[in-house]
Amino acid sequence: MRKLLVADDDPNIRTLLRHVLTREGYQVIEVSDGREAIDKMKETTVDLAIVDVMMPHVDGLELCEYIRETYDIPIILLTALQQLSDKEQGYLKGTDDYVTKPFEPEELLFRITALFRRYSVASQDMIRLNRLMIDRKNYEITFGEETLLLPVKEFELLAQLAQYPGRLFSRSELIELVWGADYEGDERTVDVHIKRLRERFLDYQDDFMIRTVRGIGYKLEVITS
Repeated sequence: MRKLLVADDDPNIRTLLRHVLTREGYQVIEVSDGREAIDKMKETTVDLAIVDVMMPHVDGLELCEYIRETYDIPIILLTALQQLSDKEQGYLKGTDDYVTKPFEPEELLFRITALFRRYSVASQDMIRLNRLMIDRKNYEITFGEETLLLPVKEFELLAQLAQYPGRLFSRSELIELVWGADYEGDERTVDVHIKRLRERFLDYQDDFMIRTVRGIGYKLEVITS
């Protein structure tokens, strides 16, 4: 079930969105200001954020900028402001879409569906493990503004497991997928590389873990709250 963050200081708007979104099968996380939103996103994985511009403590534009710098998720800004310059500020801060109040709930649902479709296409080369992003095209792993670079085979092994979280891969499958069918080395090569990955990502066990299934192989599990 996809989790949607609703950040709005108006309880009536939150109630409306909770009703509409849960009816469509989404799980809704409600917060009343940007500071609370940041704290919630550190605790649990969010798949899309719906953010009101005018909020206390940390406003919607600041929150939008924080989300764009830290996570790779779609963002929809809600606002009562209709000036083109206000919308420009929203897009400059990183929002994907803009909805002006008052709005039709059905229109918001259409926009959510479209954004998930767009991000699904883009995510073929991007894999998210909670706070970590794996960029398969550029062979990079990012954590916020930090970039982690791995040896090629370690990266390819991690990406292969991460692309199918929860799926069990045998050592022979991983050898063929990562090293190639003509690889003549020992299957224990997989064990060595898994050990190195575990050591490298020891500080990220709240995001994912690589499990050993005795006598068969490995699977990657994304940690959920």
